[in-house]
Amino acid sequence: MSVPFLDLKAAYDELAERAEPAMLRALRSGWYILGPEVEAFEEAFARYCGVSHAIGVANGLDALRLALMAVEIGPGDKVLVPSNTYVATWLAVSQCGATPVPVEPDPATYNITAEGIRAAMQPGVKAVIPVHLYGQPADMTAICAVAQELELKVIEDAAQAHGATWNGKRIGGHGDIICWSFYPGKNLGAVGDAGGITTNDPALADRLRMLRNYGSQEKYRNDYAGLNSRLDPVQATFLSVKLDVLDEWNSRRAKVAEAYLDGLAGPDLILPQIASGATSAWHLFVIRHPRRDALAQRLADAGIQTLIHYPIPPHAQKAYADQALTDQELPLATQLAREVLSLPIGPHLSEPHSFQVISTVNEILHDM
Repeated sequence: MSVPFLDLKAAYDELAERAEPAMLRALRSGWYILGPEVEAFEEAFARYCGVSHAIGVANGLDALRLALMAVEIGPGDKVLVPSNTYVATWLAVSQCGATPVPVEPDPATYNITAEGIRAAMQPGVKAVIPVHLYGQPADMTAICAVAQELELKVIEDAAQAHGATWNGKRIGGHGDIICWSFYPGKNLGAVGDAGGITTNDPALADRLRMLRNYGSQEKYRNDYAGLNSRLDPVQATFLSVKLDVLDEWNSRRAKVAEAYLDGLAGPDLILPQIASGATSAWHLFVIRHPRRDALAQRLADAGIQTLIHYPIPPHAQKAYADQALTDQELPLATQLAREVLSLPIGPHLSEPHSFQVISTVNEILHDM
């Protein structure tokens, strides 16, 4: 019995009866850029996150780029970023002409901390991008406090944290701007590329709406040098349907994670740790093992699909060779890249499949 990492077809099949009429309505409307369907999703997502404004954009990377542009990050500026994130967090900074400055994470939660931010501060740093990695929120209370003290803008990368909470409050409004990816594999995923931004700041929201639309509020009048990055109505209608089941599907993910936490055991295995005050969205269930590659291969041989998030840290990518950052300077990011392994998890992973994963992992670990 093979176990897929994530079954997107099963997800679509469950929603098809509601999603297809909604998407057909959008197609028949004749309105294919922004418009009422997008506005309806934006209102619903803002309400879900408990914030005042949501702005639909083309993808998660654009969400980060637009957020940095909105707070006027540009050439000569520096932005603190996690050393162990997906490269998109760094790319957004670079594409604004600024320099990403890596911050090593907490080894228990894999998220950056207020202490790490303070230690990484240097002249020219104007903002920090905490990433809620794997779906677990970073400590936004402490991060926002230190950012205020250091006069830094806080731009959250919440691409993996749809529905996660920190101290009982949903991620979406702790920092100045929160950036979302609605890539198909996300907890709240579209049927193509899509992204969003949330904020409680009305001035930033107005600026972001213009920046996503060529910097224009009125056609042919451009207040900013913006982007063409607009959520389309077909994606918006699907996201609206999926938003209605997000909490239920996150609960299913949490049950899988609970079974893994209760059942997985073996020599040198490191399981996820959830910080006090955090409720994870369980976008990913990431274990660590010093013989990760051998474990992954044996799981593949047993028909269990795993993934590595992420095998090469940003500082080691060719794109950032000019920064000359070494593995010795960022030892934890380097170690995590060699040891992390994501096990199958999702709202459609069956109980027999999750138990198969547990028994197979345990059997392999005790045989390695």
